[in-house]
Amino acid sequence: MIWDDHQSRCIGELSFRSEVRGVRLRRDRIIVVLEQKIFVYNFADLKLLHQIETIANPKGLCAVSQVAGSFVLVCPGLQKGQVRVEHYASKRTKFIMAHDSRIASFTLSQDGNLLATASSKGTLVRIYNTHDGSLLQEVRRGADRAEIYSLAFSPTAQWLAVSSDKGTVHVFGLKVNSGNVGKERSDSPDPNPSATSSSSLSFIKGSQYIVAFGHQKNTVVILGLDGSFYRCKFDPATGGEMTQLEYHNFLKPEDAF
Repeated sequence: MIWDDHQSRCIGELSFRSEVRGVRLRRDRIIVVLEQKIFVYNFADLKLLHQIETIANPKGLCAVSQVAGSFVLVCPGLQKGQVRVEHYASKRTKFIMAHDSRIASFTLSQDGNLLATASSKGTLVRIYNTHDGSLLQEVRRGADRAEIYSLAFSPTAQWLAVSSDKGTVHVFGLKVNSGNVGKERSDSPDPNPSATSSSSLSFIKGSQYIVAFGHQKNTVVILGLDGSFYRCKFDPATGGEMTQLEYHNFLKPEDAF
């Protein structure tokens, strides 16, 4: 159901034969993710524009760029570890073999030029050029296996935030510049995944967290399924443990201190 909060009413409805695993929105498109199919609709008239077959996708993984005029969509491919990139402006499809094991999470930079991916091992995060599929950089989250819950680029793609089931959020400094990612040219991959400056924040394990960058410079916001909300600041020069600026629990307002 498409709800217009300004008018306080439902303005459209789409129905499917199988369970909806995810929904993504742009100002001009609605993307609906099913277990093995993705449907792309025009927002204005709900006309079906494109459908894509994927490998089994129970998490509803899908990412879309948010910059007007450049519509990029990323979804799982038809093989384990593969991602499919749709550049709608140039009508080009790119397949990237991102990992050997299954894809656990991915995200796009706002302009759709950069793609960050993590596999079910959760030790490395890879950053790709979406135009030519080249590997630009790798960052190492840790040596032991982890379930990556969410990935997020900062608005300028200078930083990448990663949350995992280890009860930590990491922020990595990136060496690639999204604006300079050429259509075909790319820099060679970063040979040393551990050399990147990083910050981290540890919490109690157990809840699933999603992470995003805040409006203030060098801040991240972290939202847990248990209702917890954190706003933290990281030091771009020295890294280390982040500073907590704010904490609330939306499910237990009386405990919000």
